[in-house]
Amino acid sequence: MITLKQLQVFASIARHGNLGLAAEEVCLSRGAVSQSLSELERRLGSPLFDRVHPRLQLNDQGLRLQPLAEDVLSRVADIERQFEGGGELTGHLRLGASQTIGNYLLPALLARQPWLQAGVTITNTQTLCDMVARFELDMALIEGENRHAELDTQDWLQDEMLIVAGPSHVLAGQGCLTPACLAGSDWVLREPRSGSREQFDRQLAPHLADMGRVLELNTPEAVMQAVEQGLGLALISRLAAADRLARGRLVVIDVGLDLPRTLSLVWHRQKYHSALLRRFVDTCRAAAGA
Repeated sequence: MITLKQLQVFASIARHGNLGLAAEEVCLSRGAVSQSLSELERRLGSPLFDRVHPRLQLNDQGLRLQPLAEDVLSRVADIERQFEGGGELTGHLRLGASQTIGNYLLPALLARQPWLQAGVTITNTQTLCDMVARFELDMALIEGENRHAELDTQDWLQDEMLIVAGPSHVLAGQGCLTPACLAGSDWVLREPRSGSREQFDRQLAPHLADMGRVLELNTPEAVMQAVEQGLGLALISRLAAADRLARGRLVVIDVGLDLPRTLSLVWHRQKYHSALLRRFVDTCRAAAGA
């Protein structure tokens, strides 16, 4: 008979790709984890991983089992949470947020939910989607595009991207600008795989006949500080830049382009939505409505 412990061990190895890390997560010895996996594979009559040193990589059978195992484990955990807390929601969510959301929106969102215990990963959009696809996160809040067919994406908030400069930039304060006026300018950009960089490459770069020096940084805060120091122009979220714009530390360079974007909620299509996850999603939607 397949046991919950075997599924727990399998799911942990699938997320980490490593017996040692899985052993730490499930509080077993490495030998016990290896034995549990072997018993599960024997019961199913098929190996679940390809041994690609130094990682264990899910094979086709493992990929079929992973969402089923995660669903069973999530439902069992949900039962435990709803009854052990005397009716109060308990438990822990694994959340992901892209840089703009994680730094400028998520703190206020979490403050609306003091009951929530969560571990938050803040990184770029595509890395988050990869993690959600591997069930390493329960859900993520992203600002770029999801390219995984197995993930569901729901629109959440509207944002706008702005071209910004330091107040001493040669283009600052000039009117009647066009994209052609940006030719030869230096740029401070986010890293590839970030939502901001994807939007720059897709919607703004085609308008630029040529670019000067390009500096890549992996957080919006670092980008804006670099722009303040006169290192170039940047494409940045209005949500992220609002405080600096209000204080005059950054200025908008208006070249007549509208660059809206949609912030989204994303989770695995086969992810079981526990009561805890449903309440968090409801709170996100309520915040958007407000």
